[in-house]
Amino acid sequence: MSRVQLALNVADLDEAIAFYSKLFAAQPAKIRPGYANFAISDPPLKLVLIEDANQTPGSLNHLGVEVASSEEVAAASARLAGEGLPTLVEEQTACCYAVQDKVWVDGPGGEPWEIYAVTGDADTPAGALRSAEPGQSACCSSRPEPVILSTLTGS
Repeated sequence: MSRVQLALNVADLDEAIAFYSKLFAAQPAKIRPGYANFAISDPPLKLVLIEDANQTPGSLNHLGVEVASSEEVAAASARLAGEGLPTLVEEQTACCYAVQDKVWVDGPGGEPWEIYAVTGDADTPAGALRSAEPGQSACCSSRPEPVILSTLTGS
């Protein structure tokens, strides 16, 4: 099963959890310091909340599509690269309290999209969820700089 991911910056994690629990009639699937996610079945949505007082509350952090397997990530990566889109692949990366395989691509407005599969659980140390400030890299806030696959393969 695939579902769209929406990651939002929030100023008060507890307040956001209370609101989204009521809005979607669902409880979070995971809560960690400064982080929570909901695995909502109707509508199919992975809602990620990232507490960051330095960002505008409710602002977009990043977008994604959660897929069921690493093979689906690899297929998406090949498809996107075949379309000539700059991508960046991360394998077995610890991010958002999970181990993930993923591919990143930027939308036309610079909005970061990830297609990812969770392969396991991970402890993320305090402070690992950083802001989405330009130029910073953090698993749950901004993607690494994209590269064109052909530059890696020499083709």
